[in-house]
Amino acid sequence: MATSTPSRPAPRPRAPARKKAAAAPQKSAALPVAALPADQAVALPGLRPGDDVETRIYNTVFESVMTQRLTPGTKLPEASLCTLFGVRRATVRKVLQTLAHDHIVELRPNRGAVVAAPSPEETRKIFEARRALEAAIVRLATRHATPEDLASLRSQLQQEHAAMHTFTQPAWARLASSFHLRLAELARNPILQRYLMELVSRCSLIVALYEPPGKASCEHEEHARVVDLIEQGDAEGAVAVMEEHLLELERSVCMQHEAPGNSLARMLGMA
Repeated sequence: MATSTPSRPAPRPRAPARKKAAAAPQKSAALPVAALPADQAVALPGLRPGDDVETRIYNTVFESVMTQRLTPGTKLPEASLCTLFGVRRATVRKVLQTLAHDHIVELRPNRGAVVAAPSPEETRKIFEARRALEAAIVRLATRHATPEDLASLRSQLQQEHAAMHTFTQPAWARLASSFHLRLAELARNPILQRYLMELVSRCSLIVALYEPPGKASCEHEEHARVVDLIEQGDAEGAVAVMEEHLLELERSVCMQHEAPGNSLARMLGMA
């Protein structure tokens, strides 16, 4: 998935009264996890650094999807986005195209943009691919991880445990997802790491869209067990725990949702 910010930011128009709310997610890159508000903890792949107007629109939509304010199938009218952000239609179209490339929205001919609604079959295939990829990653991490790597991983698990009792569900999901990406780093294979970033982003979107409220999307105890087995050199045991962990994550997804009843501004956190 694309990670670079647009190369030619649009000219800054006069800001609408509530524009400051859209810029809030930008703080996440500068603060430690423990100090972050619930809606700004560790960002998933997809959240973009920068403060140009296109990045702010992208991050506002992305965060609103990940926090379940924007539900699957919600329409994103170009005219409404232009008004909310005080930009031209060409700017909104460019952002929507990037969001579509990253599987956050769908662009439908003659119907405009809507929040993506992955089908059950697409969901099954995404999780199937992720299980296969993470099995390879866990085996490689078991082979390559140093004592210092494992100490860093356990420190991250402590942050996870604290987040379970401090942050809201979407913020906890972000931090839990970062554990899987850290494992990919320990595999010492940047190609696998890049593929996993896309799959984690797509799985996280599916979970954010469809998981029932109040259910932890990624169990801390299972992460800890994977680390224990890697430290013991038991690659196949770690793979088995990871596979069951991801299967349980997939089983938690409920492919149903209610139609949105709020205004677009409220769903974007701007009202």
